[in-house]
Amino acid sequence: MSRPFPFPTAKALELEPEYRLLQQQEPVCRVRFPYGEEAWLVTRHADARTVLTDPRFSRAVSLQRDVPRVTAENFSGGIVAMDPPEHTRLRAVCRHAFTPRTVARLRDRAQEIATGLLREAASAFDAVEEFAVPFTLKMVCELLGVPYEERDTFRHWAEAGLATTSISEEQRLRATADMWEYIADLVKARQRHPTDDLISSMVVSRNDVSDEELVIVVMTILVAGFETTSTQLPNFLHVLLEDPARFRQLCDDPALVPSAVEELMRYVPIEANGASPRYAVKDVVLSGTTIEAGTPVVAATVIANRDPAVFADPDRLDLTRNPNPHLGFGAGAHFCLGAPLARLELQVALEVLATTTPGLRLTEDISWKSGMLVRGPSKLMLTTG
Repeated sequence: MSRPFPFPTAKALELEPEYRLLQQQEPVCRVRFPYGEEAWLVTRHADARTVLTDPRFSRAVSLQRDVPRVTAENFSGGIVAMDPPEHTRLRAVCRHAFTPRTVARLRDRAQEIATGLLREAASAFDAVEEFAVPFTLKMVCELLGVPYEERDTFRHWAEAGLATTSISEEQRLRATADMWEYIADLVKARQRHPTDDLISSMVVSRNDVSDEELVIVVMTILVAGFETTSTQLPNFLHVLLEDPARFRQLCDDPALVPSAVEELMRYVPIEANGASPRYAVKDVVLSGTTIEAGTPVVAATVIANRDPAVFADPDRLDLTRNPNPHLGFGAGAHFCLGAPLARLELQVALEVLATTTPGLRLTEDISWKSGMLVRGPSKLMLTTG
């Protein structure tokens, strides 16, 4: 018998209890999404990692199937629905721009932006609209060479890409079409007059990548590089400040920030619906259950990151945890392309906050997003007083 999925969303950033029960008693179970065919859900770390990394599981098959999903429209496509070697070829066009060394060059600029935003903030400020959103949006706009003056439009497009019920299907399709047209024009402009930005570097180094494929990559970076990081940063702040001793630990020792970011990536359940479905191309056995070829499987990374077989005391936030093989950025061929940039942004933001606002506190003025593929606050009022 299959279970309805996603599970009823728990309060704030709490983990749905169904996940833990399944991980203990039925680590591979059948689930049915609001739309599409039924799937297997895996909740243990080893199984989730296998699904995300093993070539016996395919994303490209999703293009021919009624994919398990939470939206009426099937939006499978783009770079996230490719397998190697096609995926490798397309991903390579911007690989050099997201190496840790290259992204590290952006650290000074990130510190400048974050410090400036805090300097302008009042003693009570919204960590979402007055810090996380402008910080991450400015970073990704500068990286891509997108005019920051058009940030509201780009934000709308990015949010439409991760919406489930917060907008209509017609609005989502219109936003996608508008974003495609705008970025296609940017690609053509950079072909004529290259500048010092990511789009220009991709145009120069693309080899056999078409204009259409370049647009797909840029759209992916815009959505993933802005919306998820601008959501995770307020999530991190909520988790750190709900227990003041956690934030105080960072203030006392800012050198802990890098490991704190990894631990928060493990601990915070940002995904509401699991990873994108993979299709078995051969029979695979996971935790004693045979997954037949052609069957979709969803890796529940939020609970895989709390697997006691891998993480000691998994429900405790340990900012010094090492090693920390979390799946917060995914794994395998589809490991988050922008992970080095996201890590840098999250690290810089927490470093600046810990060193300049040690008296930072939560207020009771908090609202939460709904109808999105990611979980996080829509408003998070903080005070430094």
